[in-house]
Amino acid sequence: MDLPPKKRPIGCKWVFKAKHKPDDTINRYKARLDEKGYTQTEGIEYFETFSLVVKIITIQFILYLASAKGWTLHQLDVNNVFLHGNLDEEIYMIPPTGLTLSHPTQVCKLRRSLYGLKQVS
Repeated sequence: MDLPPKKRPIGCKWVFKAKHKPDDTINRYKARLDEKGYTQTEGIEYFETFSLVVKIITIQFILYLASAKGWTLHQLDVNNVFLHGNLDEEIYMIPPTGLTLSHPTQVCKLRRSLYGLKQVS
């Protein structure tokens, strides 16, 4: 879309990483798109930040409950919790390298959060 007046787009960058096997050979390549959130200004592009945390009392309660009920516990790692968060603010991003748009002056409007934004801690 075209950039609305008085709005400033945020830049982005590709982050590439090689995942290795235990014998140090390359298993696969990964890529992700990061926002340059360090260019955001508080009170203009964002108003508050929020970080999901769990209190120790919650963990203790779940462990107690599992022990009392005889439940089996399994490990769970949440690595992409921020990838699905909705944005309340209007955030515009300069198109990433390699994306071809119909007009070179257009920007991308973000509907969901990306790594690097201030809103996703």
